[in-house]
Amino acid sequence: MSAPSPSAAPGTALITGAGMGIGRAIALRLARDGWAVAVNDVEPARATAVAREVVAAGARSAAVVADVGDREAAHRMVAETLEAFGAVDLLVNNAGLCRLGAIAEFSEADWRATFRVNVDGVFFCCQAVLPSMLARGRGNIVNLASWSGKAGAPYFGSYCASKFAVIGLTQSLAKEVAGRGIRVNAVCPGIVAGTEMRAQVDAESRALGRPTSADRVGWIPMGRLAEPEDVAGVVAFLVSDDARYMTGQAVNVTGGLWMH
Repeated sequence: MSAPSPSAAPGTALITGAGMGIGRAIALRLARDGWAVAVNDVEPARATAVAREVVAAGARSAAVVADVGDREAAHRMVAETLEAFGAVDLLVNNAGLCRLGAIAEFSEADWRATFRVNVDGVFFCCQAVLPSMLARGRGNIVNLASWSGKAGAPYFGSYCASKFAVIGLTQSLAKEVAGRGIRVNAVCPGIVAGTEMRAQVDAESRALGRPTSADRVGWIPMGRLAEPEDVAGVVAFLVSDDARYMTGQAVNVTGGLWMH
Protein backbone atom coordinates (compact mmCIF):
# COMPACT_ATOMS: atom_id res chain seq x y z
CA MET A 1 0.00 0.00 0.00
CA SER A 2 1.35 3.41 -0.89
CA ALA A 3 1.64 6.24 1.63
CA PRO A 4 3.74 9.22 2.64
CA SER A 5 7.50 9.03 3.01
CA PRO A 6 8.75 6.98 5.99
CA SER A 7 10.74 9.99 7.17
CA ALA A 8 7.47 11.69 8.15
CA ALA A 9 6.73 9.03 10.77
CA PRO A 10 8.05 8.80 14.35
CA GLY A 11 8.57 5.11 13.70
CA THR A 12 6.83 1.82 12.98
CA ALA A 13 4.24 0.34 15.33
CA LEU A 14 3.18 -3.30 15.29
CA ILE A 15 -0.23 -3.75 16.92
CA THR A 16 -1.60 -7.21 17.63
CA GLY A 17 -5.31 -7.93 17.51
CA ALA A 18 -5.79 -4.66 15.65
CA GLY A 19 -8.54 -5.82 13.31
CA MET A 20 -11.29 -4.49 15.56
CA GLY A 21 -12.13 -2.80 18.85
CA ILE A 22 -9.39 -1.28 20.97
CA GLY A 23 -6.63 -2.45 18.62
CA ARG A 24 -8.24 -0.75 15.66
CA ALA A 25 -8.65 2.48 17.65
CA ILE A 26 -4.97 2.37 18.63
CA ALA A 27 -3.93 1.79 15.01
CA LEU A 28 -5.94 4.77 13.77
CA ARG A 29 -4.76 7.05 16.59
CA LEU A 30 -1.10 6.21 15.97
CA ALA A 31 -1.62 6.70 12.25
CA ARG A 32 -2.94 10.20 12.91
CA ASP A 33 0.13 10.82 15.07
CA GLY A 34 2.38 9.92 12.14
CA TRP A 35 3.32 6.33 12.92
CA ALA A 36 3.58 3.68 10.24
CA VAL A 37 1.39 0.80 11.42
CA ALA A 38 1.65 -2.94 10.91
CA VAL A 39 -1.85 -4.26 11.61
CA ASN A 40 -1.98 -7.77 13.01
CA ASP A 41 -5.04 -9.95 13.33
CA VAL A 42 -5.71 -13.67 13.12
CA GLU A 43 -8.39 -12.91 10.49
CA PRO A 44 -6.89 -11.69 7.18
CA ALA A 45 -9.97 -9.69 6.14
CA ARG A 46 -10.02 -7.72 9.38
CA ALA A 47 -6.30 -6.95 9.28
CA THR A 48 -6.52 -5.82 5.66
CA ALA A 49 -9.56 -3.61 6.29
CA VAL A 50 -7.88 -1.74 9.15
CA ALA A 51 -4.61 -1.43 7.22
CA ARG A 52 -6.60 0.31 4.49
CA GLU A 53 -8.12 2.66 7.07
CA VAL A 54 -4.62 3.48 8.32
CA VAL A 55 -3.51 4.35 4.79
CA ALA A 56 -6.62 6.48 4.35
CA ALA A 57 -5.55 8.33 7.51
CA GLY A 58 -2.28 9.19 5.78
CA ALA A 59 0.13 6.62 7.20
CA ARG A 60 2.06 3.68 5.80
CA SER A 61 0.52 0.33 6.68
CA ALA A 62 0.52 -3.38 6.01
CA ALA A 63 -1.54 -6.31 7.26
CA VAL A 64 0.44 -9.03 9.04
CA VAL A 65 -1.70 -12.08 9.74
CA ALA A 66 -0.66 -14.33 12.61
CA ASP A 67 -1.92 -16.20 15.65
CA VAL A 68 0.18 -14.61 18.39
CA GLY A 69 -0.27 -17.63 20.66
CA ASP A 70 1.83 -19.65 18.21
CA ARG A 71 5.51 -18.91 18.86
CA GLU A 72 6.63 -19.53 15.29
CA ALA A 73 3.79 -17.42 13.88
CA ALA A 74 4.61 -14.55 16.26
CA HIS A 75 8.27 -14.58 15.24
CA ARG A 76 7.32 -14.80 11.56
CA MET A 77 4.99 -11.81 11.96
CA VAL A 78 7.80 -9.69 13.43
CA ALA A 79 10.19 -10.82 10.68
CA GLU A 80 7.64 -9.80 8.02
CA THR A 81 7.20 -6.40 9.70
CA LEU A 82 10.95 -5.85 9.85
CA GLU A 83 11.25 -6.76 6.17
CA ALA A 84 8.42 -4.41 5.18
CA PHE A 85 9.32 -1.41 7.35
CA GLY A 86 12.95 -1.90 8.39
CA ALA A 87 12.26 -1.64 12.12
CA VAL A 88 9.73 -2.22 14.86
CA ASP A 89 9.97 0.84 17.10
CA LEU A 90 6.80 0.07 19.02
CA LEU A 91 5.02 -3.17 19.89
CA VAL A 92 1.48 -2.95 21.23
CA ASN A 93 0.35 -6.32 22.59
CA ASN A 94 -3.39 -5.88 22.32
CA ALA A 95 -4.66 -9.31 21.20
CA GLY A 96 -6.72 -10.99 23.90
CA LEU A 97 -9.78 -13.02 24.77
CA CYS A 98 -12.09 -13.43 27.74
CA ARG A 99 -14.13 -16.47 28.74
CA LEU A 100 -16.36 -16.50 31.81
CA GLY A 101 -17.16 -19.31 34.19
CA ALA A 102 -16.95 -20.50 37.78
CA ILE A 103 -13.45 -21.69 38.64
CA ALA A 104 -14.79 -24.98 40.03
CA GLU A 105 -16.37 -25.77 36.65
CA PHE A 106 -14.04 -23.99 34.23
CA SER A 107 -12.72 -26.24 31.49
CA GLU A 108 -9.04 -26.84 30.97
CA ALA A 109 -9.51 -26.01 27.28
CA ASP A 110 -10.89 -22.54 28.09
CA TRP A 111 -8.20 -21.94 30.71
CA ARG A 112 -5.42 -22.81 28.30
CA ALA A 113 -6.99 -20.84 25.43
CA THR A 114 -7.09 -17.73 27.63
CA PHE A 115 -3.45 -18.01 28.67
CA ARG A 116 -2.35 -18.97 25.16
CA VAL A 117 -3.45 -15.62 23.74
CA ASN A 118 -3.35 -13.27 26.74
CA VAL A 119 -0.03 -14.38 28.24
CA ASP A 120 1.85 -16.57 25.76
CA GLY A 121 1.04 -14.13 22.96
CA VAL A 122 2.54 -11.21 24.89
CA PHE A 123 5.59 -13.28 25.83
CA PHE A 124 6.22 -14.55 22.28
CA CYS A 125 5.79 -11.13 20.67
CA CYS A 126 8.08 -9.46 23.20
CA GLN A 127 10.72 -12.10 22.61
CA ALA A 128 10.41 -11.64 18.86
CA VAL A 129 10.88 -7.84 18.84
CA LEU A 130 13.50 -7.52 21.57
CA PRO A 131 16.60 -8.57 19.59
CA SER A 132 16.19 -5.77 17.03
CA MET A 133 15.23 -3.23 19.71
CA LEU A 134 18.21 -4.15 21.86
CA ALA A 135 20.54 -3.99 18.85
CA ARG A 136 19.33 -0.46 18.06
CA GLY A 137 19.29 0.65 21.70
CA ARG A 138 15.71 1.92 21.61
CA GLY A 139 12.14 0.77 21.52
CA ASN A 140 8.77 0.87 23.20
CA ILE A 141 6.41 -1.91 24.29
CA VAL A 142 2.87 -1.40 25.55
CA ASN A 143 0.92 -4.38 26.85
CA LEU A 144 -2.86 -4.30 27.17
CA ALA A 145 -3.72 -5.61 30.61
CA SER A 146 -6.98 -4.72 32.39
CA TRP A 147 -8.38 -3.43 35.64
CA SER A 148 -9.13 -7.15 36.03
CA GLY A 149 -5.36 -7.60 36.35
CA LYS A 150 -5.46 -5.68 39.64
CA ALA A 151 -8.45 -7.22 41.41
CA GLY A 152 -10.12 -10.59 41.10
CA ALA A 153 -13.76 -10.86 40.08
CA PRO A 154 -16.20 -13.77 40.28
CA TYR A 155 -16.53 -15.79 37.08
CA PHE A 156 -13.56 -13.90 35.54
CA GLY A 157 -10.93 -16.14 37.15
CA SER A 158 -8.98 -17.11 34.04
CA TYR A 159 -9.13 -13.62 32.57
CA CYS A 160 -8.05 -11.97 35.83
CA ALA A 161 -5.21 -14.44 36.31
CA SER A 162 -3.98 -13.85 32.75
CA LYS A 163 -4.04 -10.07 33.14
CA PHE A 164 -2.25 -10.23 36.52
CA ALA A 165 0.40 -12.19 34.60
CA VAL A 166 0.62 -9.48 31.93
CA ILE A 167 1.29 -6.83 34.57
CA GLY A 168 3.96 -9.00 36.20
CA LEU A 169 5.62 -9.63 32.85
CA THR A 170 5.49 -5.90 32.07
CA GLN A 171 7.19 -4.96 35.33
CA SER A 172 9.86 -7.65 35.02
CA LEU A 173 10.75 -6.82 31.43
CA ALA A 174 10.73 -3.08 32.15
CA LYS A 175 13.42 -3.58 34.80
CA GLU A 176 15.48 -5.84 32.53
CA VAL A 177 15.68 -3.37 29.64
CA ALA A 178 15.35 0.05 31.29
CA GLY A 179 19.06 0.67 30.88
CA ARG A 180 19.01 -0.42 27.24
CA GLY A 181 16.81 2.37 25.84
CA ILE A 182 13.56 0.39 25.89
CA ARG A 183 10.45 1.33 27.85
CA VAL A 184 7.74 -1.22 28.74
CA ASN A 185 4.37 -0.19 30.13
CA ALA A 186 0.87 -1.62 30.46
CA VAL A 187 -2.55 -0.08 30.03
CA CYS A 188 -5.44 -1.31 32.16
CA PRO A 189 -8.81 -0.50 30.56
CA GLY A 190 -12.01 -0.69 32.55
CA ILE A 191 -15.34 -1.52 30.94
CA VAL A 192 -15.02 -0.63 27.26
CA ALA A 193 -18.13 -0.25 25.11
CA GLY A 194 -18.58 -1.01 21.45
CA THR A 195 -16.27 -3.97 21.04
CA GLU A 196 -16.85 -7.57 20.02
CA MET A 197 -15.39 -8.75 23.31
CA ARG A 198 -17.80 -6.54 25.27
CA ALA A 199 -20.79 -8.02 23.41
CA GLN A 200 -19.55 -11.55 24.06
CA VAL A 201 -18.83 -10.90 27.76
CA ASP A 202 -22.26 -9.31 28.23
CA ALA A 203 -23.93 -12.33 26.61
CA GLU A 204 -22.02 -14.72 28.89
CA SER A 205 -22.78 -12.54 31.93
CA ARG A 206 -26.51 -12.62 31.19
CA ALA A 207 -26.37 -16.40 30.86
CA LEU A 208 -24.72 -16.59 34.29
CA GLY A 209 -27.21 -14.17 35.83
CA ARG A 210 -24.43 -11.61 36.35
CA PRO A 211 -24.50 -7.82 35.74
CA THR A 212 -23.83 -6.66 32.17
CA SER A 213 -21.90 -3.54 31.21
CA ALA A 214 -25.13 -1.53 31.12
CA ASP A 215 -25.84 -2.60 34.70
CA ARG A 216 -22.34 -1.57 35.79
CA VAL A 217 -22.35 2.00 34.46
CA GLY A 218 -23.56 3.17 37.85
CA TRP A 219 -20.36 1.85 39.44
CA ILE A 220 -18.21 4.24 37.39
CA PRO A 221 -17.57 7.66 39.00
CA MET A 222 -17.36 9.36 35.59
CA GLY A 223 -20.78 7.96 34.71
CA ARG A 224 -20.05 6.27 31.39
CA LEU A 225 -18.35 3.29 29.82
CA ALA A 226 -14.98 3.77 28.16
CA GLU A 227 -14.73 4.04 24.40
CA PRO A 228 -11.86 2.36 22.51
CA GLU A 229 -10.52 5.83 21.71
CA ASP A 230 -10.10 6.53 25.44
CA VAL A 231 -7.66 3.65 25.65
CA ALA A 232 -5.94 4.62 22.40
CA GLY A 233 -5.26 8.10 23.75
CA VAL A 234 -3.42 6.71 26.77
CA VAL A 235 -1.35 4.41 24.55
CA ALA A 236 -0.45 7.41 22.39
CA PHE A 237 0.72 9.28 25.49
CA LEU A 238 2.80 6.37 26.79
CA VAL A 239 4.71 6.06 23.51
CA SER A 240 5.32 9.81 23.25
CA ASP A 241 8.32 11.77 24.51
CA ASP A 242 6.05 13.20 27.20
CA ALA A 243 6.19 9.77 28.89
CA ARG A 244 9.94 9.29 28.39
CA TYR A 245 10.50 8.81 32.16
CA MET A 246 7.75 6.21 32.56
CA THR A 247 8.43 2.49 32.49
CA GLY A 248 7.00 -0.52 34.30
CA GLN A 249 3.67 1.22 34.86
CA ALA A 250 0.17 -0.26 34.66
CA VAL A 251 -2.00 2.75 33.89
CA ASN A 252 -5.72 2.58 34.68
CA VAL A 253 -8.22 3.84 32.10
CA THR A 254 -11.37 3.20 34.09
CA GLY A 255 -13.22 6.47 34.63
CA GLY A 256 -12.40 6.20 38.34
CA LEU A 257 -13.79 2.66 38.67
CA TRP A 258 -10.38 1.47 39.83
CA MET A 259 -7.74 3.73 41.35
CA HIS A 260 -4.88 1.41 42.32
